[in-house]
Amino acid sequence: MMTYVNKNKHFSDDLLKDKTAQNLYSALSSDIKAPYIKFPNGSGCDVVAVNKRWDHLLKDKNNKKHAASLYSGEDLSAYASNIENCIGTVKVPVGVAGPIRVKGTYAQGDFLLPMATTEAALIASYHRGSVLISKAGGCSAILISEGVSRSPAFAFNSIENLAIFSHWVLLNKDKLSDAAKQTSNYCRLIDISIASEGNHLYLLCDFTTGDAAGQNMVTIATQAICEYIIANTPVQPEYWFVEANCSGDKKSTAQSYTSVRGKKVSVEVNIPEKLVKRFLHTTPQRMVDCWRMSALGGVMSGTMGVQGHYANSLAAMFIACGQDAACVAEAAVGITRFELRADGSLYCAVTLPNLIVGTVGGGTKLPSQRACLEMMNLPKENQARAFAEVCAAAALAGEISIIGSLAAGDFTSAHKSLARDR
Repeated sequence: MMTYVNKNKHFSDDLLKDKTAQNLYSALSSDIKAPYIKFPNGSGCDVVAVNKRWDHLLKDKNNKKHAASLYSGEDLSAYASNIENCIGTVKVPVGVAGPIRVKGTYAQGDFLLPMATTEAALIASYHRGSVLISKAGGCSAILISEGVSRSPAFAFNSIENLAIFSHWVLLNKDKLSDAAKQTSNYCRLIDISIASEGNHLYLLCDFTTGDAAGQNMVTIATQAICEYIIANTPVQPEYWFVEANCSGDKKSTAQSYTSVRGKKVSVEVNIPEKLVKRFLHTTPQRMVDCWRMSALGGVMSGTMGVQGHYANSLAAMFIACGQDAACVAEAAVGITRFELRADGSLYCAVTLPNLIVGTVGGGTKLPSQRACLEMMNLPKENQARAFAEVCAAAALAGEISIIGSLAAGDFTSAHKSLARDR
């Protein structure tokens, strides 16, 4: 990773300022002599446990001004399964965009979009895009593929043993599926792919997880698979790990475009020219020009995919609806495409291959997050799939709104009026 001298020289100047080599060594070296004061940790969220942590924190006078904002003696027992070392809560404002009309495989209707954010202008933008899509009759949505993966890996003392092991795995896939099935009523192993590098073998295990996002579920199932393998394989690996970073978990990867992690969804909408002019104050042609230039800019800067700002809607909806916010790193990967149709209308499409979302388990059972999910009125059957289609529709609304704003030349003024000057 390159560091430019002229831009960053002042950091090294600060590091060496008023220091000899010995002083610098002393400042940066590890210190095992100073006493380490243990924090009263644990998973308890009852009043006694939380107050004990605050008693520790309040020994530092600077923390007193934060106590009331983070914790006022409220009952935090609902969070006990979701947090460790709990000291309170952080309040993030929640707004609603939409409703947005979705005509999908699983999501059919007009859906509100609860979004938790501290960024002014964000919900206004998604609301505008949602209204425009709905006025155009709604967006079509299809869930193309589904699967949550884990990638255990095994090291052998030779390629020959690796070949024997991989052949055994392929012959015993049904038994591995049974081992996974014993861990959950909903987790099912649907496929195993094999990749090798020298004497290292990676198994990419793909699961379905019902309405749960399923990260923990597939980890437990993969552990069971690996334990079955170790107990029965004719060739023992020298060592193995339940996850070896080949699954794409919580990172953007090229693998996103050849596989799926979570739910892969495509959405599209045709917007008549008169609606573009009315709501976005620009033309379909200028929006296509802006999208094309932005797409090339993304290629030149090396982005993973072609899109404007999926992370804005996904982060806001993930936080509001109890999803794993870190999964935005992989979920905000995809492709946006705009085209000018022969009748002058604007065609817009978004494809998201890595929507790790769920409507049960994890943070979805917390009071505020459950309220946001229920507000959306998702169908009772295939609820997580419907939620994924709505998330993709929200991303489409945001892409249309931001490109429209840039094409109309009001991107800066909108942020100035809604954020800085408000």
